[in-house]
Amino acid sequence: MSDDRHALSTGQDAARFRWIIYLLLIFLSSGTMLARIMQVRSPSRSDPSPLLSANDRSRWCTIRALVDHGTYAIDNIMFKPDGSRNRAWHTIDAVKHRGADGREHYYSSKPTLYTTLLAAPYWVIKNVSGATLEKRTFDVVRTMLIIVNLLPLVLAMFILARLAEHWGTSHFDRIVVVATFAFGTPLTTFVVTLNNHLPAAITLVFAIAAARPMLEGKSAPLWRYFLAGLFAAATLANELPALSFLVLLGAVLLLQDWKRTLLGYVPAIAIIAAGMFGTNLVAHGSWRTPYAHRSDGPLLATIDSASQTDLDAQRVPAGLLQLASDHAAEPLKARTMILEREPARRWILWDFDTQQRFALVMRDDGSAIELRAWDNWYDYAGSYWTRERLEGVDRGEASRLVYFFHCTFGHHGLFSLAPILLISAIGALLWLGNFNLQQRRLTSGLALSTVLLTVVCLAFYISRPLIDRNYGGVCCCLRWMLWLAPLWMLVMFPALARAEKKFSLVVVVLFLLAASVFSAQYATANPWSHPWIYDYWMQLGWIAH
Repeated sequence: MSDDRHALSTGQDAARFRWIIYLLLIFLSSGTMLARIMQVRSPSRSDPSPLLSANDRSRWCTIRALVDHGTYAIDNIMFKPDGSRNRAWHTIDAVKHRGADGREHYYSSKPTLYTTLLAAPYWVIKNVSGATLEKRTFDVVRTMLIIVNLLPLVLAMFILARLAEHWGTSHFDRIVVVATFAFGTPLTTFVVTLNNHLPAAITLVFAIAAARPMLEGKSAPLWRYFLAGLFAAATLANELPALSFLVLLGAVLLLQDWKRTLLGYVPAIAIIAAGMFGTNLVAHGSWRTPYAHRSDGPLLATIDSASQTDLDAQRVPAGLLQLASDHAAEPLKARTMILEREPARRWILWDFDTQQRFALVMRDDGSAIELRAWDNWYDYAGSYWTRERLEGVDRGEASRLVYFFHCTFGHHGLFSLAPILLISAIGALLWLGNFNLQQRRLTSGLALSTVLLTVVCLAFYISRPLIDRNYGGVCCCLRWMLWLAPLWMLVMFPALARAEKKFSLVVVVLFLLAASVFSAQYATANPWSHPWIYDYWMQLGWIAH
């Protein structure tokens, strides 16, 4: 026994022992994730499907449209030839606007770069095997999920284990960090569905790994700067608040070696930026993502408020047709009509022949009616994203203070659903308490960066307007913060190192980890479901259905 303990105390044998544990954890996690992918199925009995929600259906629609029809428009996917809804493929996460052909079409509201890239493996599968998303949906979806979700996540687990070897100090802290990443976060839950949160967390791990020598203050080759920029920008492409990570990492690298940063980091960002804006321009004819087209466009002209009588009667007021034609892409036709949106408040000028729209909005003081360019792509017949149709959490939380509570310790709370993050918070504070730019550049810098990014991201979502304060909709966690999970894991080390010295604290840590695993595993069948706390509170009547 004493010889075994001595062997474990030597560096090489100790590392080998830890890697056996890491591999055990990673392979166990991989097996459970693969089993869930092979069983993925929506709860619908009438229309069984591997597409679990409107969120992932929106992305699958684009992938299918690109490969099967050569377009970003998803009309033919969402609707059957007779115009009725295709229930298995219909999604509320869609926008509608005029396309390059001069006709209105439905499009996914999701960012275009990731779905465009995912069209490549589907194209290969279709052309090699003949299987299509329409005819062999389950086979193609499950194969795609293994390729684009499972394999990259497993690779990220290996890389995070390597980071734990570099930055951890003992068996306990390293193994707990890897175990938490393998089982204790909702990242593994999201492996059964297409989403932007999982790839963002994965590319964050890749970016940190590429930049590791630079973060440690060491010299590094140009390719590491390039990969760091590529993966940091890819994280931004999937999570807008990750702009803070991109800028922060760029500042660190700039101080480390400004030449390699400009020659490697910046060009890599430019590649991703070109992909983001380029695919969006091709898909939507706009540099701005669909999320940025949620309100009326620029003011074009005004008409007398007395025209309200005609508008309420759905008549086109005299002179309005010519006034709108002056600002239209092509002259409006005779079949132009008025559609009411909000009584005595807002109307739509709609030309059936040219498929052009304009917004008519009564000023708050009632002095005039504004003619505005059409820019609200979420406003269309049957759209879910209207005040009248929103349900449950999608209505938004009116109180920002209440929203903050539920995002931290409430029914969607970071700490209530993943209490192991309390160890992350303590670890970050311990490293910050030992702040020393020269001696502890890595640990203090990593802790400071994690705290700043978490605060910035949380503040961003709390500051959003009412419709966006919805906890990410029906989802098992506060999914918008999930991309930060790798950083939260990496700042645990100092707290775990201290807890290891007392058996009672070890038990506490393991209890927190078990509770986090429970929350993560609660929704493994479908991450697009409420957290267990939310479900329990609804049963108690604390939350309205």
